[in-house]
Amino acid sequence: MSYRIAVGPYHIALEEPYKIEVECEGETVVGANLKVGFNFRGIEWLAERKNITQCIALLERVCGICSHTHSMTFCMGVERLGGLEIPARASYVRTVVAELERIHSHLLWAGVAAEMIGFQTVFMQIFRLRERVMDLLESSSGNRVNYSMNRVGGVNRDLDRADAIRAGAREIGEVVAKTVLPLFASDRTVAARCRGVGRLTLADAIAYGAVGPVARASGLDVDLRRDSPYLAYGDLDFTVPVAKEGDVLSRVVVRALEIVESCRLIEQALDRMPAGPLHLGEVFSVPAGETVLRVEAPRGEVFYYLESNGTDRLARVKVRTPSFANIPTAVPMVKGGMLADVPLVQAAIDPCYSCTDR
Repeated sequence: MSYRIAVGPYHIALEEPYKIEVECEGETVVGANLKVGFNFRGIEWLAERKNITQCIALLERVCGICSHTHSMTFCMGVERLGGLEIPARASYVRTVVAELERIHSHLLWAGVAAEMIGFQTVFMQIFRLRERVMDLLESSSGNRVNYSMNRVGGVNRDLDRADAIRAGAREIGEVVAKTVLPLFASDRTVAARCRGVGRLTLADAIAYGAVGPVARASGLDVDLRRDSPYLAYGDLDFTVPVAKEGDVLSRVVVRALEIVESCRLIEQALDRMPAGPLHLGEVFSVPAGETVLRVEAPRGEVFYYLESNGTDRLARVKVRTPSFANIPTAVPMVKGGMLADVPLVQAAIDPCYSCTDR
């Protein structure tokens, strides 16, 4: 028996408007169709009508989980347009906050995944760690979500509690490596629910343009922090976790390993933090021109195109989020799988529909 089931755009299991229509033969999914764009947030439209300083606060709200990454990428683009080289200390501060944000993002996703699998004990353990990293972000910036750390030419605040951040990163890394990762990697319940489910082959990952952990879990060894180093990443040592199976379990393991690597990066950056100023002073405009920026956000590559007309307002601000690239990969992932696995498969992408609907 063939039938279609529509999940969304408003559904009890989806926190944002999104729709996937699956065509089934019995309980087996044989086709799928995705729809996004149910919201118009007008962020790019607003960005062209605000001055550069106002745009920092606006673009920090493209995505609540990647707020530092978006404001940082925007500032880096404006700095490139203006030929500005920020102080070395500012580069290190941005790097530390970016990795704390990556840990927060991956822990939030892992907690949601544990909840969907039905692993309440792991969910509570992960969300305890998430509170820990959010406390560290709050102690550094005063905010748990939108940190307001970035400004054109550097950062607004120093990391006054470096020892607490170092200790927190070490604690999180140890708990994930010794407790969370073994549970996800070897527990029979997790394996039964995730192994072989939602497989994305390397060929499909390339064809669909997958980025970030989704791509790396399918064997695509890409990471802008290593391949096109920016900020302090060129001076730090880290490994890019890659898996080949391309299933939900691989995406779980890759993100868990990335948390451990982020903790190592934070400790290194704090140990090697140079002295010096935090910013270049006030910057209100940059010369006319255009540029593009690519940064490795927690979910993958985020792309910014900026065009300046020489005034305090930019002529064009274009943002492509990693979710925009990764969401279509749900189509090959669900084909051939069970209908009951569709929510878990789409959640394993870690999609953000609000930042896709800019």
